[in-house]
Amino acid sequence: MSSPQVMWDIASHQRYAYSSIEHQVLPVWPKGKGLALYIAMNLEHFAFGLPEGAKLSQGANRLDVLNYAWRDYGNRVGGWYLADLFAELAIPPAVIANTAIIDYCPQLLDRWISLPGSELIGHGHTNSQRQGELSRENEFALIARCQQRLTEYQQRPVAGWLSPWISESHDTPDLLRQNGFSYTLNWAHDDRPVALQTSHGDLLSVPYPQEINDIPTIIPNGTSIETFCSMIESQFAEMKLRAEQRPQVMGIALHPYIVGQPFRLHHLRQTLKNIIAQCEDVWITTPGEIAAHSLNVTNNVA
Repeated sequence: MSSPQVMWDIASHQRYAYSSIEHQVLPVWPKGKGLALYIAMNLEHFAFGLPEGAKLSQGANRLDVLNYAWRDYGNRVGGWYLADLFAELAIPPAVIANTAIIDYCPQLLDRWISLPGSELIGHGHTNSQRQGELSRENEFALIARCQQRLTEYQQRPVAGWLSPWISESHDTPDLLRQNGFSYTLNWAHDDRPVALQTSHGDLLSVPYPQEINDIPTIIPNGTSIETFCSMIESQFAEMKLRAEQRPQVMGIALHPYIVGQPFRLHHLRQTLKNIIAQCEDVWITTPGEIAAHSLNVTNNVA
């Protein structure tokens, strides 16, 4: 039996080249602000009887009523209280939505999109399916159909996309750009927007948080809401400090069935109030506005 060979040639995605913070050309945010902050609310609907989805209990029955109903609480209850909180604090929400929400509970999507400054962002059809496991033909059909339905809903195309479970195939960036998307939230490799190369032109990557995100941090890692809120405030403080030297993007990713639970919402409410009170020199915005500003700056420089 032969021994393994040394791997000298490391596989590459070939979407972007390495660049450190010392050699980056960064856009200046509007009014000279150093930190761009957005808060994303993920509105998701799950198929009944399928195993995919965040789980409160790993030991549920095969017909998983426990976890399905827990997730559905977010659409029936938690999402509404969170929308009221965003309205109270005048936060423009990044509404990352499965198109299944349009079929299941359009009233909830209507409520979120009615908030001033809101942006609608594509998030596949359902979080019960990972698009990276589809054939190229079926993934194209999924992305195209989601763009069509969201365009019909808001009477204009959507610019941004976050794959369910951040599931990508090798073709995903090409298919997104081909279907009219100008930016993706799938990649979390920088604190600034970065252009990804595709076969249909550049697709902008806007940073999306993987740890300031209630799914991986609270579920399944078991982090308390107190610790999660402390993480948000620490992230904000450090990035606000860094933004004095170079522009930054900070995102906060939330899900109604997690932070919409009353005991968590109680703590989140105070944390968001604390942050908003410190935002005089912070651009509170959406990923689409960040992408549009970045592209405008890049085009003007070019």
